[in-house]
Amino acid sequence: MVRLFYVMKKIIITIDGWSSCGKSTLAKQLARELHYVYIDSGAMYRAITLYFLRHHIDWTIPAAVHEALQHIKLEFITNHKNGQTEMWLNGENVEYVIRDLVIAEKVSEVAAVKEVREYAVAKQQEMGRKKGIVMDGRDIGTVVFPHAELKIFMTADEKVRVQRRYKELYEKNPNITLEEVKQNLEHRDYIDSHRAISPLRQAEDALVLDNSHLTMKQQLEIAEGWVKEAIVKAE
Repeated sequence: MVRLFYVMKKIIITIDGWSSCGKSTLAKQLARELHYVYIDSGAMYRAITLYFLRHHIDWTIPAAVHEALQHIKLEFITNHKNGQTEMWLNGENVEYVIRDLVIAEKVSEVAAVKEVREYAVAKQQEMGRKKGIVMDGRDIGTVVFPHAELKIFMTADEKVRVQRRYKELYEKNPNITLEEVKQNLEHRDYIDSHRAISPLRQAEDALVLDNSHLTMKQQLEIAEGWVKEAIVKAE
């Protein structure tokens, strides 16, 4: 089992992939098993988006973006009640607020802004200096940590992803429709993969994990095998 390996050499594990592929679920599973730190890069972009919306920042204006970023402080703080790492923005726990569809509809646009990405990537690289982390996102294995010891690229059928996202959002908003979720997912996929700065793409040395028909336990077992191989190789 991988549990025997967490006391050995620490590595960086990156998990990239399309929206609603279960990247964060797998990342949290691995972090828990390995006693690693889990970093949700998407939460950082969502928190920045939340700040921009709250303060009416026009992210198409570079000067406005630059000024706004000077007033943003992002922190990942562990909730000792549930053991989960949560996103804090300027001293406020925004973990649940940033999961709203309103944020989801704009986050890809904000994340495509050059200065926003540079700001977030610098923060992410700083967090990974000591290794022993699992980070998921869109460009983690290609831009943030191109030399990570283990890179995983997750994918799943679009219909499966839409259903997963719909189920997640329905709990918060019963009025949401399947078509709304589908359009949002397609919109985010397009922007993420076509943006000029750090587009979503599979790293050449990434291992592909299609979890369309896998249970959470099955995907974890596959990833654990890859982790074991990567740690042994890094020794």
